[in-house]
Amino acid sequence: MAIKIYGDPGSGSLRRVTSAAAIMGVDIERVYVDLFKGESHAPDFLKNLNPHGLTPVMVDGDVVLYEASAINIYLAEKVGSDLLGATPQERYEVLQWMFWSGEQWRVFSVLTFDERIGKRFMGQPEDKTIVDLAFVKIRAAGAALDAHLADRRFIVGDHLTLADIDIAAPFSQNERTKVPFNEFPNLVAWQQRLLDTVPAWAASKREVDERIDGTLNAAGITL
Repeated sequence: MAIKIYGDPGSGSLRRVTSAAAIMGVDIERVYVDLFKGESHAPDFLKNLNPHGLTPVMVDGDVVLYEASAINIYLAEKVGSDLLGATPQERYEVLQWMFWSGEQWRVFSVLTFDERIGKRFMGQPEDKTIVDLAFVKIRAAGAALDAHLADRRFIVGDHLTLADIDIAAPFSQNERTKVPFNEFPNLVAWQQRLLDTVPAWAASKREVDERIDGTLNAAGITL
């Protein structure tokens, strides 16, 4: 029986899971959850899948797991994938960068999306002080990433890992939110390499773009 993954195709977090699953050859059954209609806050969803009302969520038999990073680690361990690192040392480095990404990187891009895109759906203006704070944090982290990528093709080792997927996730919305990624040429070049060389990552970008742009157009929102 296929592993079920619940989520909205416009989600950068779902993108991390579907891309990783495709790269690892893991058979998944996708279950559509419309975040814009609040389906992740339905009583059954909150009770049985994620009390925080967020996606993606994985169901593998009796195992119910949320948070994209945790799901990807579970899937990688299940199939013995080197996306979690080819050696014990690499594994710890991959985990290091995944934890760093959640605390110092992705969170500020998500915050920017909520302010610049999410609030449009509620007819509210963005809070410039919040965006400015997020940009300070993004620039600080971006400078560290740009230096790290100056002489390497991947975040860890010489191959694609979950660290790359986690850190690349904010690029899902950067053209809409205008986060200052373009200030960091090594970071931009690395992201383009992923799009050029990882078909699953490129395919998931097309899916996100179609979903978000279609939703914005349907709501009459022009960025």
